[in-house]
Amino acid sequence: MAAALTARGVRPGDRVALHLPNVPEFPIAYFGILKAGGVVVPLNVLLRAPEIAFQLADSGAKLLLTWSAFAGDAAKGAAEAGVTECYAAGPPADHPLRPFADLTTPISAAFPLADRQPQDVAAIVYTSGTTGQPKGAELTNFQLYMNADIPGRLFELRPDDVVIAVLPLFHVFGMSSTMNVGIRFGAALSLVPRFTPEAVLGAIARDRATIFDGVPTMFTALLAQPDDGRYDTSSLRVCISGGDAIPAQVLDAFERRYRVPILEGYGMTETAATISFNVSEQDRRAYSVGRPVWGVEAQVWDGDGRRLPPGPGNVGEIVTRGYHTMRGYHGHPAATAEAFAGGWFHTGDLGYFDDDGYLFIVDRKKELIIRGGYNVYPREVEEVLHRHPGVLTAAVIGVPDERLGEEVKAFVVPRPGTALSAAEVIGYCRDRLASYKYPRLVELRASLPLSGAGKVLKKELR
Repeated sequence: MAAALTARGVRPGDRVALHLPNVPEFPIAYFGILKAGGVVVPLNVLLRAPEIAFQLADSGAKLLLTWSAFAGDAAKGAAEAGVTECYAAGPPADHPLRPFADLTTPISAAFPLADRQPQDVAAIVYTSGTTGQPKGAELTNFQLYMNADIPGRLFELRPDDVVIAVLPLFHVFGMSSTMNVGIRFGAALSLVPRFTPEAVLGAIARDRATIFDGVPTMFTALLAQPDDGRYDTSSLRVCISGGDAIPAQVLDAFERRYRVPILEGYGMTETAATISFNVSEQDRRAYSVGRPVWGVEAQVWDGDGRRLPPGPGNVGEIVTRGYHTMRGYHGHPAATAEAFAGGWFHTGDLGYFDDDGYLFIVDRKKELIIRGGYNVYPREVEEVLHRHPGVLTAAVIGVPDERLGEEVKAFVVPRPGTALSAAEVIGYCRDRLASYKYPRLVELRASLPLSGAGKVLKKELR
């Protein structure tokens, strides 16, 4: 791969876009690009042509590697962005792109590793765009290596581990915390191209998987599966949840049913991905996202940039600094300067520390609802909703209100076979939340919109 890319004009520092699902071609291409000295630009496979064109043009990509099923949109996006070198892996399909196999022809001699520096950019990963236009986070070689090495050491990953890789490898969680960590420590990756409960449970049973990395919506879906003994999941030794806050009810119920602990961590695209982590079942604080990992600092600041003391009454914005932070947003110096105001990276998340240094996430700063002058944290309302026996999953947002500024609205997906009404949901919350917190508006839905990484897209709900 590295030799083929070099022969096609890819030079150290050139960007190569990777538009692939969780298939073997992804890690082959990813490490081939890096070996050639290129910069990986992973693209969400759910993007449509205009979105692909934007990220190709914004990153300055020179070449695109895609999957045959997505070749139509990929080709249109590439044409719009002026990218002429395009290759497609996967089953033969009616598309104009060259075959991926052209890039993996065996070579007669070892190809030398390109000379790159620790501070050089290794990947440009675009933010999910859940709250606005995506920006490309420049992740360095040193940052990505340390984000594989340190979490893997703390977690005591072993060469005999088998890790379920169903988190999209184009997303920083799957790329950094699953693929890179697994390969760094010689573990096996069981690639699952698309999440379904049956696919994941089948892979765990077939490959005797020991580790499952997931986002909360995946744990919720696995819980909804019938407990009929079809899948042997006894090989699992631990599960890792990240990407979003997991509801306490889901965590507790999953651990009871599958008899395996869920260790929750916290990070984001710009920190590639780990800020904090519960490193073991013995050294964890339930419902927290753990403590900052080695080499990482994190604090909670008020609106004036002052550090807040520990305690649930001292909620503020989480800021962080250390080896784990990006070099900056590609082509956006003003946004980079704003994100690093005061010398710390501003996460946009709200939380607090307890007296023992464990971090608790309260909500996204941008998702805070201000109803009649009172602060309402959507996650607190979502926790209550998830405790209702008839609720499969839920999301809460603020909607405009002439009198109060914002009103609390809940989107609820009922459990299959459950007769649930909006009035029942409102009454349930009213009995368990302060009067300014409970949702007055409830919309029942068959499903919630999800990003390619399985996170609820609240922007679409708005």
